[in-house]
Amino acid sequence: MNLNTYKYFNEVAATGSIRRAADRMHVAPSAISRQIALLEHTLGVMLLERTNTGIRLTPAGMMLERFTRKMCRDLDRIHESIKNLKGLREGEVKIWVIEAVVQAILPRIMTDFNEHYPAIQFSINSESSDRTIEAIIRDEIDIGIVFNMGDRPGIEVIKRCPAPIQCLVSPQHPLAQHASLTLEDICFYPIALPVSSFGMRQTFDRVTRSLHLHPQSIVNTNNLELTKAMAIAGRTLTIGPKQIAAREIEQNMLRAIPIDNDAMESANIEICVHRDRTLSFAAHQFLKHVCREFN
Repeated sequence: MNLNTYKYFNEVAATGSIRRAADRMHVAPSAISRQIALLEHTLGVMLLERTNTGIRLTPAGMMLERFTRKMCRDLDRIHESIKNLKGLREGEVKIWVIEAVVQAILPRIMTDFNEHYPAIQFSINSESSDRTIEAIIRDEIDIGIVFNMGDRPGIEVIKRCPAPIQCLVSPQHPLAQHASLTLEDICFYPIALPVSSFGMRQTFDRVTRSLHLHPQSIVNTNNLELTKAMAIAGRTLTIGPKQIAAREIEQNMLRAIPIDNDAMESANIEICVHRDRTLSFAAHQFLKHVCREFN
């Protein structure tokens, strides 16, 4: 049994499948099965349970997964640090971001960064704010860009950028000509909303509950493209920072109308990292770059 044994186990735990882990690590599934069987024999416990839907970790497996995840991430950072000492400036940056940033901001920032560090690669997922914070805590990613999550244990907010939550409506909607709106105005009409794991939805729900309002939510989705499409259709409105609809606003398909509420007006996009972990050279350089560009 060697270091690869733990790497194999970590990949199986991450993918939920011996075959997918084998494909990602370019080895035979039988080799991974043998190494995990050896690991289970050495430790004297079962680590994996096979189900109809794939692999499930036992309690002992979950304990070992936490160790191997940290070990593999630390090894990646050590390899990057050694390469940086040699002047190669290589590495991978793992980022999870809210959808608004993926569409409107990140492509330009990454293109500019790539001109200075062409050997650095990116792994990017578009996720809800809750899932992104969870991934930072689990050390699955380097940087998270979330919406209005506030202070969380173990999370350091490096930068907050104003992103007021506004009402997004079609120019043909009855509210389209208003200079500003109240939440009472908004709740009178059908609304398409992101699911509750999104930061903007959490802010919206918190404020409407405090005002004893009952929004006419007809769509709940994790796809902001769908909420915008519903608003463009005319009868439904939606909410969000105007960054998520920059193209539609420019093309006069949607209008962004301020909402007269302190919590909605003071919302932020937040750039976050784990409070107690050191970033690799690649992630640190990109973090500095993205914070500078957000200015």
